[in-house]
Amino acid sequence: MKRLISAALLLTSALGATAHAQGADQGLVDPAGERVNQLIVYGDDPCPKSDGNTITVCARKEEQERFRIPRPFRDNLESPANRSWTDRVKAYETVGSFGTNSCSAVGGGGATGCLTKLIDRAYAEKKNGPDVQFGQMIEEERAKRLSTIDADTAAEQARVEQIEREYEARLKRERDGVPAPAPVPAPAPAPQQF
Repeated sequence: MKRLISAALLLTSALGATAHAQGADQGLVDPAGERVNQLIVYGDDPCPKSDGNTITVCARKEEQERFRIPRPFRDNLESPANRSWTDRVKAYETVGSFGTNSCSAVGGGGATGCLTKLIDRAYAEKKNGPDVQFGQMIEEERAKRLSTIDADTAAEQARVEQIEREYEARLKRERDGVPAPAPVPAPAPAPQQF
């Protein structure tokens, strides 16, 4: 058991270092096609700012968590003390079940349900895991970014319409042979905030 835990810790630290090195260089690309930089910061460490091409999401943990073993590896989720009553009662429902899709050694085809049971358990752990849920944080950041899109679009539309009016007026003056008045500077586009 100790070998399994130490192997898992080594694998996690190696994967974490690799992911951190890769994430710092290129970032991840989410299904919407945007680059996403996911970081865990500790204590009062600052979160890097997002630039125009990348959504930066920081999960903040307490300072004392900085050098600790991650919580999923610290706690034994399978111990009876950590199981809810609902899970204990569900265990009684499977007593005596055997045969096809039962994940038991009894009966013909008893092993056929083990993969389904393993997949269901993995999804439940992922859904209820105590670790950081970056997907939700990315969606919040995307909603914040998209909340200003209407105002930015309206400002850009007004600027384009002003340029079109000036162009039409210039064309009309050229057709009529009227000299052009002094140029009026176009309004500057609104700065985009990310």
